[in-house]
Amino acid sequence: MKNTFLLSTLLITTLSIVGCQHYAKSTQTDAVSSTCHFNDVNFDTQFPAARLDKCEQTGKNRYKLTLQPENMPINDSPWYAFSVSGKFSHTIHIDMHVEGGSNRYHPKIRVDQESKQSNWQKIPFKRHGEVMTFDLDINQQPTLIAGQEIITNDDYDNWYTALKNNGQLDIITLGQSVNKRPIKAIIQRHNAKQWLVVLGRQHPPEITGALALFPFTETLLADTPQARHFRTQYNVLVIPNLNPDGVQLGNWRHNANGVDLNRDWKAFKQPETQAVHQYLTQLVKEGHSIAYAVDFHSTRKDIFYTMPHTYPIKNPMLTTLWLEQLDQQMPSFQVIQKPGNNPNKGVFKQYISDTYRVHAVTYEMGDNTNREKIKTIAHTAANTLMNTLLQTTEAP
Repeated sequence: MKNTFLLSTLLITTLSIVGCQHYAKSTQTDAVSSTCHFNDVNFDTQFPAARLDKCEQTGKNRYKLTLQPENMPINDSPWYAFSVSGKFSHTIHIDMHVEGGSNRYHPKIRVDQESKQSNWQKIPFKRHGEVMTFDLDINQQPTLIAGQEIITNDDYDNWYTALKNNGQLDIITLGQSVNKRPIKAIIQRHNAKQWLVVLGRQHPPEITGALALFPFTETLLADTPQARHFRTQYNVLVIPNLNPDGVQLGNWRHNANGVDLNRDWKAFKQPETQAVHQYLTQLVKEGHSIAYAVDFHSTRKDIFYTMPHTYPIKNPMLTTLWLEQLDQQMPSFQVIQKPGNNPNKGVFKQYISDTYRVHAVTYEMGDNTNREKIKTIAHTAANTLMNTLLQTTEAP
């Protein structure tokens, strides 16, 4: 794989606006969502990953926007994405409220609206209790606002195509989501019997986790001596977008059934988790083994949630050795490791450890971590993980 980071760089700076969605309190299905039309201003959510549940005008050029969860109870991660335009150029004042939670994601604006090589910039804001307020200069051209960069299902498809054009790998469908979207996986396999599993986007708004998964995966698949050697010893399975319905619908956290997928790895009641579990189970039946797993997420700080080194799994110090290497190679990045064991919670990390008796890590990037730093960390993390796994495999 040549031009490491090129595909992920293109991905996070492009956006295709097609389709629409509808929000419900039970099973969510795709339909045309509503817009908010006022005399001088229009708020629109007619595109994938959009979310804006209520809007009202509260004064001259002042608008109250309200975010509602797809269902309750839910993690406090209110997502929003909308476009806004006006009949003429002027400044409007936004008061953003959250029902059942508080604002987490700082507002961002997509600049270079007409360019595919677009990017996102933070908007200055203030907090008044639980309300987030900010000003927008608008005109007749729609302006796109979101809590984080928008990465849609189509963006993943474009990434898959670019990966296939740059290397020998397969893109397969493991199963279907609640709303019958494909759960796609990237597979790179030769004659190895061990598998490294990479998972992403269980929670739709956790964009910095996705921004880390792209360069991490590209580094694993790269045309470098280390990556080529690694792939002679380990097959690679990447499921980048486990929750395509939640991504399309602009959900805060859940799938279209209103379930947190990262709490379903014990019950397996959802088709998304079932698809992955069935595939891994079949690999083991065929004589293969799951060697390691990494699950990408976002939270308020950079942190690696790991299994305790005393947990009864193969090579109990493996993750500690990996993260120590990462810490040594990135002195400007503080590697925080937080061991934990939650056998009844149904999280992916615990499932891998209990089912296959191997290490798994929840790789969390901070919501506001510098985007270029995310790439550098991911590249170094992938290289040091490969090195650690190879050292373990090849040790006498």
